[in-house]
Amino acid sequence: MRSTIHRCLVTGPTFALVTALFCGTAGAMVDPSPNFRRVPLPDQFTAIREGSRGIEVYNVKKRLKRLGFPPGNLTLTYDPALRMTVWAFQKANGLRPVNRIDPPTWHALLHPRPIRPLVRNGESERTEIDLRRQLLTVWSRGRPVLVSHISTGAGRPYCEKGHCGFAETPAGDFRAGQRAPGWSTGILGSMFHPVYFNGGIAVHGSTLVPRYPASHGCVRVPLHNAVDLYRLLRPGHPVHVRRPHLRDGHHQESGREPDLRTPGGRRGTSRDPGPALRLAR
Repeated sequence: MRSTIHRCLVTGPTFALVTALFCGTAGAMVDPSPNFRRVPLPDQFTAIREGSRGIEVYNVKKRLKRLGFPPGNLTLTYDPALRMTVWAFQKANGLRPVNRIDPPTWHALLHPRPIRPLVRNGESERTEIDLRRQLLTVWSRGRPVLVSHISTGAGRPYCEKGHCGFAETPAGDFRAGQRAPGWSTGILGSMFHPVYFNGGIAVHGSTLVPRYPASHGCVRVPLHNAVDLYRLLRPGHPVHVRRPHLRDGHHQESGREPDLRTPGGRRGTSRDPGPALRLAR
């Protein structure tokens, strides 16, 4: 990230937001987050999408980080990390995840919904996994501190490299157990900073985290969130996996998310899965 911005990068009405926040302080980058809420949506809007570059992208990243949606490196480029962070933010605000920042997303950035807990009277330190919206939320001191897009079990049988099973992420209440720093390679692929919470099922970083459930059972997270999650999910940390009813305003990824119909309320603790079950999911 450049420490100095020599001029305001404004290319039309789309970036009226940038003018209000940045122009007027020459030679220095201004933290836009505190003033973001005061900036109106431009009358004529051009969507910002992956590959876009400019101070408006940096502005969005700062805003998302402030709201608890880590966007990766705070650069001027709309990169894949920001794309998946925008998906998480859109889903958390009842919007369909798309590959751009459109007017509804701008409005949500100005007036975000509060994050609602999945577990009533839950522990102040916990992680909640929403199978329907494909969202993971870490709570600390009773407040959401990290919200991430995820991809969980695909809800179908699989048979790969001599290992067969059903790709399911079971609902229930668990606790984080064994962890492995860095990259781990199993029968089904590679995992980054895996944290096991239900036998051989782990939360782990992955290079492939699509908008729909696609794993063998584990909870895939974008690589840029894996390090923070590894730090937050200490052994014994509560992990609650739920499939809540579809509420008004919460859109399901059309045609992609299967109805896994996993049983709710199962309780368990994470034990060492053993070498045979440490599979990339």
